[in-house]
Amino acid sequence: MNARLPVVLFLSLTLAAALSWAATPGERNTDENKVGPYTLPEILLTKDGRRVGDAALWNKVRRGELLDDFAASTYGRTPAIPVKLRAETIATRRDAVDGLATRTLVRLRFFDDPAAPQITLMLYVPNATRSPAPVLLGLNYYGLAAVEPDPALPLTDQWMRPTANMGIVKNRATEATRGIHASRWPLALALRRGYAVATYYYGDLEPDHPDGWRDGLRGYLLRKEGRAARGPDEWGAIGVWAWGLSRALDYLQTLGGIDGRRVAVFGHSRHGKTALWAGAQDERFAAVISNNSGEGGASLGRRNFGEMIADSVRVNIFWYCENYRTYAGRAAARPVDQHMLLALAAPRPLYVASATLDLGADPRGEFLSAVHAAPAYRLFGHEGLGATELPPPDTPIGHRIGYHLRTGPHDIAAYDWEQFINFLDRSFAAKR
Repeated sequence: MNARLPVVLFLSLTLAAALSWAATPGERNTDENKVGPYTLPEILLTKDGRRVGDAALWNKVRRGELLDDFAASTYGRTPAIPVKLRAETIATRRDAVDGLATRTLVRLRFFDDPAAPQITLMLYVPNATRSPAPVLLGLNYYGLAAVEPDPALPLTDQWMRPTANMGIVKNRATEATRGIHASRWPLALALRRGYAVATYYYGDLEPDHPDGWRDGLRGYLLRKEGRAARGPDEWGAIGVWAWGLSRALDYLQTLGGIDGRRVAVFGHSRHGKTALWAGAQDERFAAVISNNSGEGGASLGRRNFGEMIADSVRVNIFWYCENYRTYAGRAAARPVDQHMLLALAAPRPLYVASATLDLGADPRGEFLSAVHAAPAYRLFGHEGLGATELPPPDTPIGHRIGYHLRTGPHDIAAYDWEQFINFLDRSFAAKR
């Protein structure tokens, strides 16, 4: 008998037990005293050892290195897809939101094939604006009708997650879904401040479940290529959803009445992760906003607090590339961490928002990630947060990078929107 076998078996079982512990939500560490030491990879050090001291070297070398590392290790590589954008107006209402906005529903097609995945974009443009309005662009969770309780809005027939109390029956929206997320979309607040708002249902391009790729864009493209499965570094659902945000931006930049050069991409939770990845890849987004995005979003992966990589890959590996699975329980081996993702927004305005009760998302880890993104901003002459200590709840801070810690649970609320708009007002008014 091989004498090494018991040792190998013991180590294997120990590793399995460790990964099982890390993947058990009820046993996640939420004690700051148990975080332990960790070392973050350096933002301003190229792979060949050069210290990045100016914006030119960042743009020429380091930025591309970080994008490649995130694609290979975390989100997967976004393929270059030939697109033929076609926009078809479905409906227009000129007195939406109590007369504050003109609301337009537009079907966006990307391929000649009518059976290919497409987006139904909803755009609110403030009626009172005299100049092209800046835009807040984000995904929604339960379809257009969940955003605003207007009976004229169509219920989507796409697959939906069977979340409790959302009016979802057999994975489809019902009349009970109408307006269910209106609190997350304080349209009147944004419109009165002069902002247009654009959104579409994220499941338009890929349903949010492990086999959703089969019915979404990834499955469509794989079938066209004669393949049945993705490679280990090919894109996950977050990549698909981020790609869709860029295609929505393609359309928005063709319109009058809005300012296509001032489109801020934002998102909550998994949509916050998506907004960060979209903003990292597509520099046309004028600002990037993450709300409660947690692990795989703004929060530092090397910090042992809240949700960890092992949690993500246990349940939601389909959001990421398959390679991400290899970093479960070994976050320090990943060549990047999330402060580097935030740094990829530089020099554009970046805002990170957390919530006091959202321990799974590690609010302090989100804050520290924003702190450690600052060196990239300094290359362009911008101050980052201007703070190294977590601020008190409900106290927005920052300069070119903004942050707040809202009192409350994992959610996106009117308070968050108000801070985002305050930040964008300052940022868009400042000379870049």
